[in-house]
Formats: sequence, structure tokens, C-alpha cells
Amino acid sequence: RVEHVFADQKSQMGLFIRTVGITRATMRIGLANIVYNMPRFLFLERISTAA
Repeated sequence: RVEHVFADQKSQMGLFIRTVGITRATMRIGLANIVYNMPRFLFLERISTAA
């Protein structure tokens, strides 16, 4: 149930971490998670208001 998130980030967002330092890598992954979660949140909000 979780792996589709990583596959989506890798294929559609082109997430490939190649940075110097753990802080930059963490920030990049965090931003990718926010970008993934925003459309997901909007989708779930539309479903909950329709039901």
C-alpha cells in the first residue's frame, strides 16, 4: 500500500536524490512529499464533500 507513493515520486516527479549533505537531501524529500500530498489531499476533500 505504500510503495506506489515512492514509485510516483520517482517516475512523475523525477525524484533522484543527489545532493551533498543529509540536510539538503532531507529537505528535498520533504518538499517532494508535500508536492505529492497536496493533490492527494484535494482529491480526498472532494470525495468527503460529495459523500
